[in-house]
Amino acid sequence: MLTQISVAVIAVAFAVLVFFLIKTLKAATSSLDKVTQTLQEVQKTIDELSYEVKQTIRNTNDITVDVQHKMKQIDPVMDTVKNLGEALSEVTFAVKQVSSGVVNRFKQPKVENKKNELSQPSLPMTAQERTFQSYDAVYHESKASNSGKWLNYVDVAVGLWSKFRRQKAR
Repeated sequence: MLTQISVAVIAVAFAVLVFFLIKTLKAATSSLDKVTQTLQEVQKTIDELSYEVKQTIRNTNDITVDVQHKMKQIDPVMDTVKNLGEALSEVTFAVKQVSSGVVNRFKQPKVENKKNELSQPSLPMTAQERTFQSYDAVYHESKASNSGKWLNYVDVAVGLWSKFRRQKAR
């Protein structure tokens, strides 16, 4: 009888063990099903994201090509601006030289006139001296108007020079 009770206890213990083992296996199966479902969702999300990333990369490449094309179009404009800056610098230098030369020409006659006035006594002028003085005034006045014409010639030359530089840049 003891063997029968032992066998019965063993059978009950085995049945309880199998029952809990089945319960554990069902829980494990349910967990694995959830993991599988989660992995499928992750895979789907990754596929969607990879498509979007590819589209973004394509758009970025298109934008890069467009920017490079526009930069190539802007290069001649930048060269023109550089040439214009150089031309303006040259013109400024030329105008400086011209203006200093004109100023020096106007200063020299005044200084010479002052020296002549200081060296000449203030005697009453004769008619002939007044005539010479009026001729000198007219002569110096024509020199001033000639320098004004000369400045106009400089303006024309600067305009021609800038047109020449533009033609050369093209």
